[in-house]
Amino acid sequence: MTRLFHSVAMATTLSVAALSFAGCAQATPGEIERKKIEEVIKSYLLENPEIIRQALIELEEKQVREAEQNTRDAIVKYTDQILRDPRDVSIGPKDAKVQIVEFFDYNCGFCKRSTDWVEDTLAEYPDDVRFVFKELPVLTGPEGTSYTAARAALAADRQGKYREMHFAMMEERALSGERILAVAAEQGLDVDQLKKDMNDPKILRQIEDTKSLSRNIPALTGTPFFVINNEYVSGASMVQLDAKLEDALKS
Repeated sequence: MTRLFHSVAMATTLSVAALSFAGCAQATPGEIERKKIEEVIKSYLLENPEIIRQALIELEEKQVREAEQNTRDAIVKYTDQILRDPRDVSIGPKDAKVQIVEFFDYNCGFCKRSTDWVEDTLAEYPDDVRFVFKELPVLTGPEGTSYTAARAALAADRQGKYREMHFAMMEERALSGERILAVAAEQGLDVDQLKKDMNDPKILRQIEDTKSLSRNIPALTGTPFFVINNEYVSGASMVQLDAKLEDALKS
C-alpha cells in the first residue's frame, strides 16, 4: 500500500510539473518539455497499471462511504417525517425499543419476498418493535395498480382494516383494480365506502408527501427500503435485516 501511495504521489507530482511547464509555454519552449513529461507519465502508468486500478477501487469505496453517510444524515434530518407522521399506519408500541420503517410498493416482488420477515418480526417482538408502513408506489404512475393498491390500503385503515388489507395484497402475485376490490371484500371491508375514501385528496396528498420524502434520502432508489432506528437496509436482504434488527435490540 505504501508503494502504491508513493507511486500515485510521483504520478501526481509529474502531472503538476507538466501543468507548470504548460503555463510557462510563452516564455520557454514548454511544449516540448510538456510532451516529454506526458510521455514519462504515460510510460510509468502503462508499466504500473495497478496504480490506476487501485485508485479507481479507492474512489469507488469512498463514494460508497459518502453515500452511506449522506443517507444516515438524511434519516436523522427527516426523522419526524419518517417515524412520526401521524397519517402513517404503524403496528406496535409507539415507544418500542426498535422503530422499523418500510417504504414499499404492492407490485414489488422484493417487497413481497420480505413480507414474511415483517410478519415474523411483529409476531416475535410485539413489545420491542414498532413497524411504520410508508406507501411508496413507484412501479406505476398515478393511474396504475401500485397507486390504486396504496390508496386502497390507506382507505382500509379508515375502517380499521389496514393490516389485513396490507398483508392480503402482499400475498397477491398480480394486482388489478378489480382484484384489489375483491381482496377488500374478502377482508370484510365496505367496498363502496372504500372506493369513496380512495379518492379523498388527503390520501393522495399523503402518498405524494411520501414520494417527496423519499427523494431526500440518497440510498432510497427503489423498494423495499427499511429504516431500523438510525440504520437502513436497501432491498430485501434478510441477512442484513436480521443483523440490523439484532444490533438494534441489543443497543
